[in-house]
Amino acid sequence: MNKQQILIVDDEEVNRVILKSVFEDEYEIIEAANGEEATAQLEKENNIVLILLDVVMPLMNGFGVLEYMQRHDLLEKIPVILITGETVIDTDDQAYSFGVADVMHKPFFPHIVKRRGKNVIELYQNKQHMQERLKEQEEEIRAQEKKIREGNEFMIDALSSVVEFRSLETGEHIRRIKYFTRIMLKYLMKYFPKYGLTPVQVDEISRAAALHDIGKIGIPDAILLKPGRLTPEEFEIMKTHTTIGCDVLERFRENQTGEFYQYCYEICRYHHERWDGNGYPDHLVGEEIPISAHIVAIADVYDALVSPRVYKSAYANNIAYDMIMNGECGQFSPDVLECFALAKEDFFNIVEVIKMFTFS
Repeated sequence: MNKQQILIVDDEEVNRVILKSVFEDEYEIIEAANGEEATAQLEKENNIVLILLDVVMPLMNGFGVLEYMQRHDLLEKIPVILITGETVIDTDDQAYSFGVADVMHKPFFPHIVKRRGKNVIELYQNKQHMQERLKEQEEEIRAQEKKIREGNEFMIDALSSVVEFRSLETGEHIRRIKYFTRIMLKYLMKYFPKYGLTPVQVDEISRAAALHDIGKIGIPDAILLKPGRLTPEEFEIMKTHTTIGCDVLERFRENQTGEFYQYCYEICRYHHERWDGNGYPDHLVGEEIPISAHIVAIADVYDALVSPRVYKSAYANNIAYDMIMNGECGQFSPDVLECFALAKEDFFNIVEVIKMFTFS
């Protein structure tokens, strides 16, 4: 490893000799008689850990060097002690405005310069080590978050596949719901900042949306796969998929992050709740319904309308849109309806693309 270096910048040779004698036992000393020589040294691949800088010099003064360092983002990396014969307070203020580590006045005492210099070097190196360690910790955290996301994604895919194996229609429905939910959330984040949504939350809610119907794995085939409308009694059993889904999620809770699990639970249980309290299973009213579940609810209804079922044909995009906006499919939050209106063309485009690939 190369020896650490100290750059001494002073037009008076006697000052450079004195300062060199103070540090040369422990550091390699580089000298410059003016600012231009100093900047030339800074352009080299040196291991400079401290600069002792005079102010009044020919060709380029000390502040010229500081300006150069500021332009090249060097002041955060290399500490500077300004050693000046100036006694004007404005000089000190100007120096500190650049971010110098210390200002000392001539005549100086060598042992004091040495102590201050070593303290400054130690301070900056500790700061750099701390920044490096923080960077390493951030990378470690990101790696852990990636691992958790991958684990969550695996769980989602695995559980969703169980439902898909029972009903191919449901599996396709799951993928579309993720698309619709993400679009709605992006509009909500942009136009309704009161919800405080972040891109990370948008991603987590969108992924959690895939589990909205996971409770259907507990619904008997005779009801889930019935080729026609359900009787009132059968519909009551079908409604239990909301609470069954929560029971399934509870088995995975230990290995999941709190916020992601919360979104999964909210969406599973409440995606059939309605703004006026006429939904199920808990008959929540208004803002009692979590926004994550309410967004998925409208995506779920829209997809059900534009998709063919054994008991009905698919509605046209504009008809499905009008049915939701007119309250024919239950009452939704005004904010969610406004987001749905903003996302109208996006929804239509997704449906048309899916049709194109389905029938091509």
